[in-house]
Amino acid sequence: MQRSFQYRSATISYTIEGKGKPVVLLHGFGEDSNVWNEQVLFLKGHCLLIVPDLPGSGKSSLLSLETGVRRLELNDQSTPDSRLQSPDYISIDDYASCIHSLLQHEKISSCIMLGHSMGGYITLAFAEQYPSMLTAFGLVHSTAFADSEEKKKNREKGITLMGEYGSYPFLKNTTPNLFGKKFKEAHFEKVDALIEAGAAFSTEALQQYYRAMMLRPDRTHVLKSNRLPVLFVTGTEDVAAPVEDVIRQVSLPNISYLYVLQETGHMGMWEAPEKMNQYLLAFIHP
Repeated sequence: MQRSFQYRSATISYTIEGKGKPVVLLHGFGEDSNVWNEQVLFLKGHCLLIVPDLPGSGKSSLLSLETGVRRLELNDQSTPDSRLQSPDYISIDDYASCIHSLLQHEKISSCIMLGHSMGGYITLAFAEQYPSMLTAFGLVHSTAFADSEEKKKNREKGITLMGEYGSYPFLKNTTPNLFGKKFKEAHFEKVDALIEAGAAFSTEALQQYYRAMMLRPDRTHVLKSNRLPVLFVTGTEDVAAPVEDVIRQVSLPNISYLYVLQETGHMGMWEAPEKMNQYLLAFIHP
């Protein structure tokens, strides 16, 4: 069932399927809620799924930056660096607050939250801000580490390239790198489908996401000694959230589950949907 609600000046779209234990699925950068379609079809018979389009993705409108721009324009000393560091820019925490408002709107007091890639960063921010609302959470091809200095520089370059060439050429160039070699060769049409779906993104939305990811803090402290069950899913060919990084974090929570998808890149929901479905179900209903 398609629904929507107002958050700040944005209309946030989401779907609700199934019944039972509430489970929130958060998509990543350059995606919308449809990236979870295989999981929704499988899991809706086992739990209540809440699957939003993050602000600026799918049918959800972008969070406004008007206030931030206005403040920066009043500062004659502002520089590109100070703009990137300004709290007026939308942060990962803002997206977490949006999901909190969605749950309040639906009168859901607790849930399991599973986030893919950027959705995992939002899940960690949510776990830090609203720990009492979670019964468990999971990082699907994601990490609690902050960006390295090299990755921050690459994000800055990406923001510039998006501004110069637009969102579609950027996604066309970067999306294939998210998939494992075998899947890319055998299912090039699915890779192309994700690229074509990316044509709907505005340049502003993708820049907003990149800036939020670039400036997010390290959140390994959220994992350390966390009493909630924490799920980690990674792929052996994942270049965006390398398996080595994920394995380093598995021992931090008190209770953790690790699943490694062989010959899989960053998109296990598409590359290995049957295994992903079983891993998620085992975590939701241990």
